[in-house]
Amino acid sequence: MKKQLIILFFSFALLPAFAGVETHEEKTDLNVNELILDHLGDGYGWHITSFGHKHISIPLPVIVKGQESGWHLFSSSRLMHGHEYKGFAIAAEEPYKNKIVEKIPVANDEGYEVVRPWDFSITKNAASLLLSSSILICLILYCARWYKKRQGQVEKLSPKGFIAFVEMVIMSVVDDIIKPCVGKNYKRYVPYLLTVFFFIIFNNLMGLIPIFPGGANVTGNIAVTSVLALFTFTIVNVFGTREYWKEIFWPEVPAWLKVPLPIMPAIELIGVFTKPFALMIRLFANILAGHSIVLGLTCIVFVTVKLGAAMNTGMSVITVIMTMFINCLELLVAYIQAYVFTMLSSVFIGLSQAESHHTHKKEEII
Repeated sequence: MKKQLIILFFSFALLPAFAGVETHEEKTDLNVNELILDHLGDGYGWHITSFGHKHISIPLPVIVKGQESGWHLFSSSRLMHGHEYKGFAIAAEEPYKNKIVEKIPVANDEGYEVVRPWDFSITKNAASLLLSSSILICLILYCARWYKKRQGQVEKLSPKGFIAFVEMVIMSVVDDIIKPCVGKNYKRYVPYLLTVFFFIIFNNLMGLIPIFPGGANVTGNIAVTSVLALFTFTIVNVFGTREYWKEIFWPEVPAWLKVPLPIMPAIELIGVFTKPFALMIRLFANILAGHSIVLGLTCIVFVTVKLGAAMNTGMSVITVIMTMFINCLELLVAYIQAYVFTMLSSVFIGLSQAESHHTHKKEEII
């Protein structure tokens, strides 16, 4: 059993590279940059694996609105391998590489104009986002249902197994992160912050699974991290107190730093936007870097093929060991990034709940 598990783990470690390498006889050189970018990027189909010239993938729905032809709904399989359907195709060159384009014939000319249609297609990252969110919601509702059935039965409120683990994580996040960072009004923001924590860590872990339904680079997509940062930005600035805004536009610093040149207010105002930007880049860069390192290491196996059997075997062993190490490290990073994003969001929300010094003095007297 141990030997089988070891073989399975080694296979998973190298599976991302095997899945991305086309075994065409005429193609002898591996383009490492193209392979890594292809795995990290989005796509209109969910590629699973390849056997020789056969590619196993799950087609996804394409929803586009052409400039002249209107709305269209069809399977992405019609556009795979350079095919064209109803004037739509996936561009192979810049500036719209790997994006759906519409080819519009030019009047009195044999050529055509390439333009980008309105694209609302369900891509790989979007499909993975919907799938992982659905699984996460089902797991949380399962835990909530367990507690709901035992309302009023204190003697039976001792969970075990998976539910006990989820309860431990929730209590840890609330007591160690949210409560001390946000302050006395922490209960108001617990639902959002717990949602962010579980969403990030679940998608991080799903991205480490090299086979379907994992393998998508959701949290390594800057569009996803920017939306999460935008949510925190909105909560911080919409629910911020008067004292919070006063500290931004009229901070308690020497007058010469506020008039005639508003140096400190300008710095504070810039900080309002740099905080969510830091949230966005931190999560995006760390997850993207981890995936890139794993893919880069696995590519060494194929790059060293021409260097001889001895060199290729030695480098393959080193690659497998390093890939296993990085994968284990990525498990830790998956938790750390969810922890850091939740903690920083809690800190920013806590700072926006600032109260005036007069209020603190009244509370101390009471």
